[in-house]
Amino acid sequence: MAEDQVEEKAWKSTFTEGGTTYAASLFWQPLLNENNPLSEVKEAAENILEGADLYVTRKGKSSQFGLAASSQGFTKGLPSAAIALVSSLGSITSFLGVFKVDTGWWYICYRNDVILSDGDTLFVDEKEAKDQFISMLAVPDWDVLFAPKEWGIEDTNPDPLSKYISKGVHTKLDKINASNDTLMLAAIIVGFAIILWYGYTSLQSMLFTAPEKPIIAPVEQVEAEVVQQAPETKPWEELSNPIDVMKNCYEATKKAVEIVTPGWHIEGITCNKKGLVTSWRRELGRLTWMDQALETSGVRLTSKVISEDGNTFMVTIPVDKVSTLNSPPEFKPEDLNNIINDINQTLNINISTTQKTWTSPRGSVYNVMGFSITSNNDPLIWLEFLMKFSGLTINEITYNINNRSWTYNGEIYEL
Repeated sequence: MAEDQVEEKAWKSTFTEGGTTYAASLFWQPLLNENNPLSEVKEAAENILEGADLYVTRKGKSSQFGLAASSQGFTKGLPSAAIALVSSLGSITSFLGVFKVDTGWWYICYRNDVILSDGDTLFVDEKEAKDQFISMLAVPDWDVLFAPKEWGIEDTNPDPLSKYISKGVHTKLDKINASNDTLMLAAIIVGFAIILWYGYTSLQSMLFTAPEKPIIAPVEQVEAEVVQQAPETKPWEELSNPIDVMKNCYEATKKAVEIVTPGWHIEGITCNKKGLVTSWRRELGRLTWMDQALETSGVRLTSKVISEDGNTFMVTIPVDKVSTLNSPPEFKPEDLNNIINDINQTLNINISTTQKTWTSPRGSVYNVMGFSITSNNDPLIWLEFLMKFSGLTINEITYNINNRSWTYNGEIYEL
């Protein structure tokens, strides 16, 4: 099945540079045990990124693993683009970039020796990539900023990706359940042996046994059974409940920002229906202070990673389970666009939008409006407003601790 039939048009899984095809848009998580990564990888594949069957590990100051699903166009043996670029840049510990590639715009965010969980995304739409890049510019102290020259953003490096990526380490995706391949190979060998044995005994029977009179059995006419294919589930029939997502992220963010210790400051916060990811950076003091603050906070953590130099804590905070709902669309693309424009003019805000489509595995095409809102109003205030739109889902919420702004990224299905 073609890749564009199984994945959303908002992102792609691979791009080709210098004759090599790289895997992008991996979901990155901290790795605690470098010597035995599979237990952590399998747990994340089951509980965080359902359907993931491929992974890659990155060893270093802050070890990580990236998850991917073959159903989204990834294949075993593809090298990770993020690992290749990070390794090629050597001692650089924090960089932010967007590179124009053959299949879109590759966004990469590497902060304090860590690839952020959403910091490896191959966008199809240039505006989405640029919006994501600009939203992260509010975070201070980047070592290097990469951006296309035509964007005209000050203090950015316009070098092409080809200058760096080929020099990096090419670590390839592998199957999570590689043991299944071994079992399958064993089954094939056993099956082949059975076939050989059966062929040998049949040959013996033919050569050394007297032929018997054949028995002709009557042929019974069987009507072909017609298999009815189940109706296709519309994407809006099982949407993640945006109320749950926004409330969960709001509560998790409150817990994160309340964890305070002298000399450490919290950095960007990213949250979705799976959980919240954030980190603290040391300016002075000791790492034991931060470690104690986390332990005494009472906040349950899914994972905690300390950088090799002891200057960064990166944690994942779980959120409550998100329910699903059936929320069919109400507006055509042009009508919804007019409504959004009127809201922008009335409230003097900027809800940026992107028109796109999503193709289901059966080939059905659905109209989708992607939207992004940045505001100082928290999710509980935006909740009532956003729920007026049927067919809406929230993909991600980010919180900028410096200017106390929230960014909401989501989609609205259209008629």
